[in-house]
Amino acid sequence: MILIADSGSTKTDWCVVEQGVALKRISTKGMNPFFQSEEEMVTAMQTSLLPELEGKHPEAVYFYGAGCAFDKVELVRRAISRVLGLDGDVVEVNSDMLAAARSVCGHEAGIACIMGTGSNSCFYNGREIEANVSPLGFILGDEGSGAVLGKLLVGDLLKNQLPAGLKEEFLKQYDLTPAQIIDRVYRQPFPNRFLASLSPFLAAHIEVPEVRQLVKQSFRSFLTRNVMQYDYRRYRVGFNGSIAWYYRELLTEAMAELNLQPGLIIKAPMEGLLRFHGE
Repeated sequence: MILIADSGSTKTDWCVVEQGVALKRISTKGMNPFFQSEEEMVTAMQTSLLPELEGKHPEAVYFYGAGCAFDKVELVRRAISRVLGLDGDVVEVNSDMLAAARSVCGHEAGIACIMGTGSNSCFYNGREIEANVSPLGFILGDEGSGAVLGKLLVGDLLKNQLPAGLKEEFLKQYDLTPAQIIDRVYRQPFPNRFLASLSPFLAAHIEVPEVRQLVKQSFRSFLTRNVMQYDYRRYRVGFNGSIAWYYRELLTEAMAELNLQPGLIIKAPMEGLLRFHGE
């Protein structure tokens, strides 16, 4: 039996797998070593994960998570090993970017992207990430992400750049005032999550030409500033993430305009990871 985990800052999806078959799926709070200590992660797993395993003991763990880079990898490995009583060499900890690459490319080389709350990209050689353009976060980069789409939406609404009526509809729907938006973005924690939570308004009004153009231009910016730094003429471009999934028609349209070859577009990486580790 093996355990595969896909973790973000808000939630972690675990899958108990035996002989290539998913036996049970478990959802717990997110684990991000940039924001949590080893002890906090241990406590979280002991409280939420262990009871759901019902005494089962995995032989190996494949954990993919946001923030799992550099020295943070060993911190997560230790936490998992302590909770599950495993040797560190059977606990593999990798980035969410590698999860995306393995889920959309499998064992083939290609360009893999994440487009959710944030955005990221890499060139994957079929085994590991070979090149990565730094995403830079939602202030300096993260083009095409939910956070950036929310930022662009709010900016255009408050500066009266979108059709009349949309601003009032938006403020009423989200029960916000301009002052509250400023407070949430500049003074409250996790402004990226707040901004990303506003992106469904764009999807609901995607037929409005100005809204459609806002979204497509952000996608084009992501493609030109990130994807086109790789060998895009030779390899397909796959996407993982809620923004890529829900806006896949517009994303595919933007790729076609730039002569990019679309690969898989999926909402979450777990199914692809099940295939990858089952082969």
